Parts: sequence; structure tokens; C-alpha cells
Amino acid sequence: MKPAGIIGIILIIVGIVGFAWGGLHWSTEKKDAQLGPLEIKHTEHQGINFPPIVSGICLVGGIALVALGGRKS
Repeated sequence: MKPAGIIGIILIIVGIVGFAWGGLHWSTEKKDAQLGPLEIKHTEHQGINFPPIVSGICLVGGIALVALGGRKS
């Protein structure tokens, strides 16, 4: 497959994820202190938000790259 087709597929996946979940989000647990058997931890929520317009642009751009990347010159 041509590089344009691969980039197009990646953009399509990013667009679908952006529409479905509004972006990518994950949590990390960090240890603040440990006093013998007692541990103090907290959870940090991090992520990347995708506005719907960016998701739409990625989806349309990805479809265009796959369609144009598959054509033979």
C-alpha cells in the first residue's frame, strides 16, 4: 500500500475515535508517599480532546487520501 493510503487510514481512525469518544483519555496512578505498609496515592486523568470539526476534517481528509492513494497514475 502507498504511504498516502496508510496515512489516510490513520486519519480515518483518528476521526472515528474523535467522534466516538471526543478524544483519547487515560489515567495514571502516582504514589505520593509510603509510610511502612501505608501508601498514599492519587490518580491523574490526562488526555487529548478533539473538537468535532477536527474529527470531521480528519475523517474527510483520510477518505480523500485513501481514494486518491489507491488510483494508479
